[in-house]
Amino acid sequence: MNYSDKVKNMNCVAQGVKHKNSPIPEEGKWVNAKEIKDISGLTHGIGWCAPQQGACKLTLNIKNGIIEEALVETLGCSGMTHSAAMAGEILPGKTILEALNTDLVCDAINTAMRQLFLQIVYGRSQSAFSIDGLSIGAGLDDLGKGTRSQVGTIYSTKVKGPRYLELAEGYIVEIGLDKNDEIIGYKYVNLGKMMDNIKSGIDPLEAIEKASGKYGRFDEAVKKIDPREE
Repeated sequence: MNYSDKVKNMNCVAQGVKHKNSPIPEEGKWVNAKEIKDISGLTHGIGWCAPQQGACKLTLNIKNGIIEEALVETLGCSGMTHSAAMAGEILPGKTILEALNTDLVCDAINTAMRQLFLQIVYGRSQSAFSIDGLSIGAGLDDLGKGTRSQVGTIYSTKVKGPRYLELAEGYIVEIGLDKNDEIIGYKYVNLGKMMDNIKSGIDPLEAIEKASGKYGRFDEAVKKIDPREE
């Protein structure tokens, strides 16, 4: 350790009371985190790229500072989606500090990692008050049945109004309009369930029907349109 002459010639003054760092909540415990291995929890980070063309939601399950599980969800950019495939291979097994200082290929994924790091080291994890945290596999469970990300895609213009294209339930096949041409419901296909049906040997047309559903007052609609074609 090198000291300047000015520091060397200073009188030594005792620091007095030495306060500990503030404890943070981790998996049902209060922890005075001093090292990376002291950090545990599952949480999410949201990132965006420099031109703000796409966004990434990154979910990591961290135990004793090590990333044990990673879920990378991307939107709006084909390059980012392929970068996510690489990030999924890079992240597990690294400490969160290593991951923070690793090129995860895409600006949005790197930004999501930064945001997630800040949240978890300040004790803002999703599992902060869950005793023993969440098991490895919780990230996969977060996707729900069909193992697909929940996506909402709505397109709208002033002259022609809104078009629901995809919502939490799935791919929108038709939207139902009332006598005032206002949306009162829709018919959808849950693509995850549809593919599971097809893989189990069900005929594709029957698989689509089994995975279809309606929302709102769709059956009362005066007019039903395909939001992609009409």
